[in-house]
Amino acid sequence: MANTELNVTLREGIGKGSARSLRRQGLIPAVVYGKGIDPCALSVAPKDLKAAISTEAGLNTLITLKGAGSVEGKVVILKDLQTDPVRGDALHADFQAIDLGQKVHVLVPVHPVGKSEGEKQGGGLELIRHELEVVCLPTAIPSAIEIDVTHMQIGDVVHSGDLELPKGVELAHEGNYTILTITGRKLEVEEAEGAEAGAEPGAEEE
Repeated sequence: MANTELNVTLREGIGKGSARSLRRQGLIPAVVYGKGIDPCALSVAPKDLKAAISTEAGLNTLITLKGAGSVEGKVVILKDLQTDPVRGDALHADFQAIDLGQKVHVLVPVHPVGKSEGEKQGGGLELIRHELEVVCLPTAIPSAIEIDVTHMQIGDVVHSGDLELPKGVELAHEGNYTILTITGRKLEVEEAEGAEAGAEPGAEEE
């Protein structure tokens, strides 16, 4: 699991006015919260935050906070990052303090690996679930759930029950739901042929 450090500063002001003032200074308002600690208002430099999560784990990177009094040394994950819908600038960050010995719920991206046989035949890969919520210890958070699709044919489907998850990682939700499928014309033709074969003998077209 990726680990990084992030320099943060305690801030006294709260509310929209304080947040706007920080942004004018080129800083991002932030808050850290979690079990056993009081919510704490922070500010962080955008380039420092970007560097901290520029790992293969992305938003699930374990971050150790530095330089902020009561939260000095706290290990956190970036739970939410609000961005400007037009410019893409970071507007606000939420950090969740975690206990390395307690399991957490996190979203992990799904990464299909390879090119399927169905795609080589002209089909397409349809990713139904781009992320999966998993439960595991912070040190066991996978950077991605990889699915080998190389042997999949048109019409094949991968369900949640088919996944081989890393040791110590479990899906947060029960049920056998669809993760991805290989679509294409071949399946449509086979379905049409099957429908024709199932027609009653002697039936004639008008």
